[in-house]
Formats: sequence, structure tokens, C-alpha cells
Amino acid sequence: MAAQTWWPGHDSDAGRIPLSAMEHYAYCPRQAALIHLDGVYDDNTDTVRGTIAHEKVHTPTPPPRAASSPRIITAVPVWSTRLGLYGVCDAVEISASSVVPIEHKIGPYVPDGPADVQAAAQTVCLREMLDANVPHAEVFSHAERRRHRVVLTSTLLAHVERVATRLHALLAGTVLPPAVNDRRCPRCSLRHECLPRLVAGSQGTNPFVPMPLGSWSA
Repeated sequence: MAAQTWWPGHDSDAGRIPLSAMEHYAYCPRQAALIHLDGVYDDNTDTVRGTIAHEKVHTPTPPPRAASSPRIITAVPVWSTRLGLYGVCDAVEISASSVVPIEHKIGPYVPDGPADVQAAAQTVCLREMLDANVPHAEVFSHAERRRHRVVLTSTLLAHVERVATRLHALLAGTVLPPAVNDRRCPRCSLRHECLPRLVAGSQGTNPFVPMPLGSWSA
């Protein structure tokens, strides 16, 4: 998975990290390093379905809408100079009073999960870029066919900053975080490259604290 090369002002050597890496790290630091440090990526059924769904979102057929209803723009480039982030919002809903990013996910929504980190990071970018009210984010689950609101609590926003800081440190280095071999591994598309059972059984103390689903304390 090649990183995007654009950046405002054509600054392509500034050590920016993609928004997708925020979700990868929140799910598993080793996964994030394999993808964004070693350039290792593989597909499984979930990732292929996700790619197809995102392609459809990014090239929609606009439905008729009333002039007073919110407008939805897809594939919106965003960035944060402060946190060194860049990426693309799947969709942004714009109304007379607010701007709301909508992150699309193929599977069921997991409250306080990694998708919340990515969606919240998008709000950080939009707040920095725009003189507009960005009150919350949303995650649209294709499995459930509905949106879920991501409330921007101080805990979540602090977690976003913590993840960004750790990601910059991780991707500036050369060391992969150790494998953890837990319930996240069976559905990971990189399990054959990561070899969690083999690596976790032979490694010592884990210096990287994983961020399991629903945990904001790490």
C-alpha cells in the first residue's frame, strides 16, 4: 500500500503520516509498522470488500436533494500541520451550521474502537483547516447500513494526539513492535507475514504497549 505523495505546498519530505495509519496503530502497533514502515500489505476478504465499498463511496451518483438539506462531498483531502497528518475523508457532510466527516467501514461498528480514532483525527484536520463548526464525527457501517456518532470527548481527542505522537516515533525508527498473538490476529490480513504465534512465542518483554479495542488508557 503506497503512501500518498501529495502535501500542501508540495512538501513531500516532511515525515507526514496518513490518517489510515492512525486506525492501524490503534488496532495493533505491529500492523501499523508492517504496513507503513516495511511496506508489507496483503488482502483478505474483509480488505477487498472494504476497497470496493470505498471506491463506490468516492465515486457516487449524487441523489436529488432539497436546497436546504445538507450537502455530502466525497473523497475530501484533509491534513493537520500540527499533528503531521494527511489523508482523505470518505465523505464530509456540510450544512449551514456544521461540517461533519463520515468514515465508512465495511464491518459492524465497534464503540470506542480504532475507527473512532481515525474519524476523530479527521475532525482535528478539518478544525485546523476550516473556520467552521466540526461538532462530531460519524462512522457509517456498511454491515448495519447506518451511521454511528463519534462524540469528541477530551479523552478521545487526547488519545488521538497520543496515537499520532507514538506513530511518528515508530515510523522514524527501524524496529517492528513485537507480535502479541491475541484475539485481533485471526482476522488480520497480515497474519501470514506477521506470524504472531511463532514470533510471540519466541520474544521477550514487549516494549510497545498495544491499544486493544475499547481501551483509551494505553
